[in-house]
Amino acid sequence: MKIAIAILNWNGVALLERYLPFVVDYSKEAAIYVIDNASTDGSVDFIKKHYPQIGLIQNDSNGGFAKGYNEGLKHIDADVFCLLNSDVEVTQNWLAPIAATFSEVENAAIIQPKILDLMRPQYFEYAGAAGGFIDKLGYPFCRGRIFQSLEEDTGQYNDRQQIFWATGACLFIKKDVFWELDGFDEAYFAHQEEVDLCWRAQNKGHAVYYVGESHVYHLGGSTLSNMNPKKTFLNFRNSLFTITKNLPRRRAFTIIAARLLLDGVAALRFIFQLKFKHCFAILRAHISFYRHFRGMYAKREKANFILKYYAVKSIVWSHFVNEVKNFNNLVKD
Repeated sequence: MKIAIAILNWNGVALLERYLPFVVDYSKEAAIYVIDNASTDGSVDFIKKHYPQIGLIQNDSNGGFAKGYNEGLKHIDADVFCLLNSDVEVTQNWLAPIAATFSEVENAAIIQPKILDLMRPQYFEYAGAAGGFIDKLGYPFCRGRIFQSLEEDTGQYNDRQQIFWATGACLFIKKDVFWELDGFDEAYFAHQEEVDLCWRAQNKGHAVYYVGESHVYHLGGSTLSNMNPKKTFLNFRNSLFTITKNLPRRRAFTIIAARLLLDGVAALRFIFQLKFKHCFAILRAHISFYRHFRGMYAKREKANFILKYYAVKSIVWSHFVNEVKNFNNLVKD
């Protein structure tokens, strides 16, 4: 199996200096590429000077995560793409369990490893943790991370488990599946495009897996922190995009109506916390969603829709009302 590791970079020379050596040292069985989104900080010169053995692909502009990968991956030939954030520290033998799962599980099309926090290695990291799930209203969460509550890694997720979505921080996907899906939806720009990709893959009969035997450490927040208003805008808007595209029409419209109410509650919560920029970000997210609704609706998959896609009915209720902070304490539906 030919694996190609593709690291998307935009003005991240400091991250490349720190984390690229681990990728080179611990990924001898894979080809390594850096896809540069028109950086102006010397990233390209750094790669050419210090890592001439690495494939360098230069995009003409910064089209964000989705377009950046769509354009860059056109120039890479492999059986499996590994989309790796530039702020991820990989570990010894991280690739072998992933390759084994692709070989042993016939319908495994997308895989993520265990994602731990680089600053607190004993804890799971926000972006992906031990595999992504979703509730009935389309809110994403993870094993090991529910909203801002992060679990300590005590080996409770050292398994191989089918999940609903894999994190874009470290996502392995079969090349043929990526192009069957026409890659990422570039309207997302960044954030939750991997949820959409995984959902579309499952609507076509593919499976998404988490492999706990492989683990990496993620710095996180190097582009946008978890509580940046721009990230709030993208997460709320893009979640509505995904619901529109990947559910039967009646259910999609019902959930969007419910989300209008619940997102309003979230906005009020930000007001009480004096986080007014985040409240405004939710308002802008809905305005942007309605402006783009017709285009999103036109992208709806023609394949059979998954009806039992969710792990719980409401992660919002479970976490904020029932105060559940641990995935294994959730009452599964």
